[in-house]
Amino acid sequence: MKSAVRDAGLSALVALGLFAPLIGLVTENGDHGLELRGRPLAAAAVVVLVFLGRLLMLTRAAHIAPPVVSGPSPAMVRAGRALAPALLVFALVLPFGGSRYYVDLATLVLTYIMLGWGLNVVVGLAGLLDLGYVAFYAVGAYSYALLAVNFGLGFWSCLPLAGILAAFWGVLLGFPVLRLRGDYLAIVTLAFGEIIRIVLNNWVSLTNGPNGITGIPRPTLFGLRFSMDGGEGTFAGFFNMEPETIQRVIFLYYVILGLALLTNWFTLRLRRTPLGRAWEALREDETACRSLGINVTNTKLTAFAIGAMFGGFAGAFFATRQAFISPESFTFIESATVLAIVVLGGLGSQLGVALAAIVMVGGLELLRAFLSFLADQMGSPIFAGIANELPLYRMLIFGLALVVVMVLRPRGMVSTRTPTVLLVARGQG
Repeated sequence: MKSAVRDAGLSALVALGLFAPLIGLVTENGDHGLELRGRPLAAAAVVVLVFLGRLLMLTRAAHIAPPVVSGPSPAMVRAGRALAPALLVFALVLPFGGSRYYVDLATLVLTYIMLGWGLNVVVGLAGLLDLGYVAFYAVGAYSYALLAVNFGLGFWSCLPLAGILAAFWGVLLGFPVLRLRGDYLAIVTLAFGEIIRIVLNNWVSLTNGPNGITGIPRPTLFGLRFSMDGGEGTFAGFFNMEPETIQRVIFLYYVILGLALLTNWFTLRLRRTPLGRAWEALREDETACRSLGINVTNTKLTAFAIGAMFGGFAGAFFATRQAFISPESFTFIESATVLAIVVLGGLGSQLGVALAAIVMVGGLELLRAFLSFLADQMGSPIFAGIANELPLYRMLIFGLALVVVMVLRPRGMVSTRTPTVLLVARGQG
């Protein structure tokens, strides 16, 4: 017990050094400019929570027997089989019962789910650590924006082109890193993402530099535009409806839902092919993979290309949804967020990636909305202050979630999945 208290005390001391300037100090507008105000109670509360959490974890670990490695329990398998259809049904009916705020939030969550499934091909299946995935996201967005604005092409015509161009850049990234592994591969992919962002920021004649690209066309439904004028050739005019903004919002929601489901279906089918099995073999042991006669070069290049293609699709949707893009939308923090979603969900797990994206992207916004609701109902300035400052500590919360999950479930939220090749004992198959 003494060693546990000593360890918890050291953890609290480290937390004090980290969180005292982050949480214990805040800047406010004063009479003579910004003023620094201390918040010792907030910093003390975080330090106490770290101390108690570390102490609880150490005492709990002392009374728990070493885990026995086994497959998933039947109850967990049944729950997983029921959860995926339930999430799909909920996603299909969400726009009919939710407000525009929840539809917009669900659209953002689905975008990150699609990005997570695309990166899961590279990181989860092939085992290639990619920290520059946002580069393909940016290539897809700028490909659609430039083609649509300069040549007048529509969204559905540019969508496959954006994916193809992103896959091309994925192959270009794959060639220089064929012999790199682990940390070296991560550093090169990180540099690639930053190079793309810097090029977009400085190639003013093509990308308009930091000012970005505006007036990006919206997608149409069989040629029907979602316009507020309600005239001929519009969705509202064709169906004799009152034009409303929510119609376009719901249509965009179903577009990204369809793209995400297509990504999921394609990835699941691809995992059962010889190429998908080669990815998994490469992830486990590259040397053994070579000894089996698998072409490691082609295997890596296809992983980068297919993962980048899905990132390009998501980027094209992001551009048409926002109708404006700039290099500031494609920073390293986006790559870190998508990678955190894949790691938290479980490498190679499609359901785990979806659950992690819902928790990390949508959970924080729902928590802020809930705290604002409590502040309005109770008239409490404490809840209102927490709700207002919650976005400031978004990345801190992400980091805390990563630490907690890595301690409790090192392999992710959904650490087990159905094997690609299932060997059945003789006489049972």
